[in-house]
Amino acid sequence: MKSHKFKGIIFLLIVVIALGVGKIYFEKKIEPVNESSDTLVMVQIPIGASTKQIANILYEKHVIKSELAFRILSKMSKSDGKMQAGNYSFKQSMSVDEIIKSLISGDTVKDTVKVTIPEGFEFKQIVKRLEEKGLINKDKFIKIANNEDFDYKFLKDIPKGKNRLEGFLFPDTYEIAKNDTEREIIIKMLNRFDDIFEDAYYKRAKELNMSVNDIITLASIIEREAKVDKERPIVSSVFHNRIRKKMPLQSCATVQYVLGERKAKLSFKDVETDSPYNTYKHAGLPPRPIASPGKASIEAALYPSETDYLYFVVSKNGEHHFSKTFKEHLNAKNGIY
Repeated sequence: MKSHKFKGIIFLLIVVIALGVGKIYFEKKIEPVNESSDTLVMVQIPIGASTKQIANILYEKHVIKSELAFRILSKMSKSDGKMQAGNYSFKQSMSVDEIIKSLISGDTVKDTVKVTIPEGFEFKQIVKRLEEKGLINKDKFIKIANNEDFDYKFLKDIPKGKNRLEGFLFPDTYEIAKNDTEREIIIKMLNRFDDIFEDAYYKRAKELNMSVNDIITLASIIEREAKVDKERPIVSSVFHNRIRKKMPLQSCATVQYVLGERKAKLSFKDVETDSPYNTYKHAGLPPRPIASPGKASIEAALYPSETDYLYFVVSKNGEHHFSKTFKEHLNAKNGIY
């Protein structure tokens, strides 16, 4: 008899513990994905979507931690069937309860503009595109970008001033509300960079004895020089090899940046232009990025191929011929492979 009673008590304790653990687990799963993040995520809920489908969409967009927890809370709060279709803008710092309330109230983004910032765009080109879309006041946007404080690890050592955010406004397609402020748009793009530039990249930059600014500067040159993804790590290896040998990078893209135009062919006068960005006149990297690199170019800067190449020349199909010696390079330029 005592044995049965003891077993009953043990069973009851196990159930209580299990319920307690389950409660803690559930509460963790309905917390925000990232309490400190201001990242705005655009989410489209289709007409007629079930709670299960909504949970799946939100989970894939990384605005909730658990589909199951979302469905349980929806059931507990009697929200099933009450959530409305439409386009929403959620922050990763929102709890599941806040998201459900927003979906029930139909707090949709009423007026948005989709904007694509291509890889390799310069700061001035980004400004022009956003202005053309009627999303910013050009002068206000530039002033905020150059002079206001932005709390990001990757901007820690970047001084305020002209084109300060060059290279750090990540190229992507953005859904921007027409009532977003200039600062909110900048933060949206910086948040995207922060998402892409993961912790492993900081560690790898340190291994290369390079700062984040160095990596993005090199990545921006790779972005402008390489048109074929498979060649980016090889182009990167050329620049890494030249830096190691204290040779000028001799990147036409850096001179084009100085000139303010992307000339198909540079003249002797062009490459003699006096500027710290001119890598024909100055060895090493220029002081800052020359464009916004995409993820492939950032990874190429961090993880170059292992080669002995010091030169490359573009061919008619847009790909490059790589050479180890100047003689080989001259032959490649003259079409003698």
